Amino acid sequence: MRFSRAFIPTLRETPAEAQALSHQLMLRAGLIRQLAAGVYSFLPLGWRVMQKVMRIIREEMDAIGGQEFHFPALNPIDIWQQTGRVEAMGDVLFHIKNREGLVLAPTHEEVVAFHARQHVKSYKDLPQIWYQIQPKFRNEPRPRFGVLRGRQFTMKDSYSLDATWEGLDESYEKHARAYRRIFRRCGLRVFVVGASSGAMGGSASQEFMVESPAGEDTCVVCSQCGYAANVEVARSAVEPTARLPESHPLERFPTPGVRSIDDLVARGIPEERCAKALVYIADGQPLMVLLRGNDELNEAKLQAVLQAVWLRPATPEELQRFTGASAGSIGPIGLPTPMPVIADERLRDANELVSGANVDGYHFRHIDLQRDCRIEHYADIRTVQAGEPCPQCTAPLRIVRAIEVGHIFKLGTKYSEALGAFFLDEHGQERPIIMGSYGIGVERIIAAFIEQNHDEHGICWIPAIAPFHVHLLALGVEREEPVRRVAEQLYQELWDSGVETLYDDRPESAGVKFKDADLIGLPLQLIVSPRSLHSGGVELKERRSGKRHHVPVEEARAAVRQLLHQLSEEPQWATLP
Repeated sequence: MRFSRAFIPTLRETPAEAQALSHQLMLRAGLIRQLAAGVYSFLPLGWRVMQKVMRIIREEMDAIGGQEFHFPALNPIDIWQQTGRVEAMGDVLFHIKNREGLVLAPTHEEVVAFHARQHVKSYKDLPQIWYQIQPKFRNEPRPRFGVLRGRQFTMKDSYSLDATWEGLDESYEKHARAYRRIFRRCGLRVFVVGASSGAMGGSASQEFMVESPAGEDTCVVCSQCGYAANVEVARSAVEPTARLPESHPLERFPTPGVRSIDDLVARGIPEERCAKALVYIADGQPLMVLLRGNDELNEAKLQAVLQAVWLRPATPEELQRFTGASAGSIGPIGLPTPMPVIADERLRDANELVSGANVDGYHFRHIDLQRDCRIEHYADIRTVQAGEPCPQCTAPLRIVRAIEVGHIFKLGTKYSEALGAFFLDEHGQERPIIMGSYGIGVERIIAAFIEQNHDEHGICWIPAIAPFHVHLLALGVEREEPVRRVAEQLYQELWDSGVETLYDDRPESAGVKFKDADLIGLPLQLIVSPRSLHSGGVELKERRSGKRHHVPVEEARAAVRQLLHQLSEEPQWATLP
């Protein structure tokens, strides 16, 4: 491709709307342009990267026996209603208002189960892996970070269909291994975390993450033993609340002006003896949550414990109606509206606690959870904090921001049962197909790569996913016939030998061309100038390291191929454990 004829705008200044560094560089290097909030066009350079990433994904999915499909983005809403996900997805699901009964699919579990019901009849038809790579749609209320959180995006989603739970385990591991190969080939350094299944449902899930300040996910990691988990499911070895030898009689006492745990601590009450009470509405029913001191509730953990479709905090009006008090004065004793009480594991069987009395301006002290309360369930429902001990080795935990580039789920039979996707086993008994779901964000791979592979000048591509392999720079081409002749010759030779080459034949200054070449960041720059020709050759520059090589013109093609081979074998592309 010739730069002078290509649609490759490069911007010298960072656009005001850019947030993530990858977003800035993708805009400046001419990979994308924004069309609307959360909606982007991929320009020729960016689309070439997309195609290369998708080719790697296809190769690895085919290698584990995947069959490629293309499912419609328009889905009948009734199949989503059958699985309960219309309500679970909420406003994220795009509804077609001028064609009632249709939605835009953010994922395709329902469609897969629908077709599996038609196709799979016997255990002999299983196992199967179906996959596709296509646009998805999610009505993000606040699109941000460029292509990392958009309303339209490209996803590889695959689905395993198995007859047994052991088969699901095998399909899940096949995908996990394939994902590691995909990310390694794409030059990503990833870590794997346990995660919440959320609205997808299922028994287990893992996320493949890239650490980055631009990440929308928060992860808990241990640098010593490698423990890692999404904050939605992360644990720590934080100490429980000790049960004291003696429980005093329950006592209500006045606490005017107390609105928080810190207010109680200011009155001399130890924080570890404070039980913070919250009221939530789960699937329309109220419940109370108890946490120790200033611990924060992890809503994802609570929702998983309750197996609730949806969950939200009670409004101030609902607090008054259900407890008779305002926030800061509520507690598990004397509730006017009976409701289940869920307590964090850190409070298990604790005594000598202080909590609200369900009357504004009053609290109870000497609360004994064994004696005074009926706790429906103890569970780990708190959010892990930085510095707490690792649950595996007790080293201090770190909290990091990360980009999710892949997510794998063991779905089980939720979708097959809801949509009637059954098969006959070897005994002639009808059983639901056991499903798994596995997603990769194509644009996220690109953005995450840029977050990890850039310098102050621009992007540093690797050969496997670079839009081109070589940036051919002809300096003074408009006035130097030898430069034009040699550059044209090398351009043709490189393409003939399979080296993808971007040829900058613009009548621009050397400074402008070098700046644009470093911004776009192709692995190699091949520079033809009057000075290099006078010294008997051309110059090769490795973009990432900055190393320069002077080679004769007749050896340039071989030198380019050798350097590209070396760059493709660099050990830094290995995926971290």
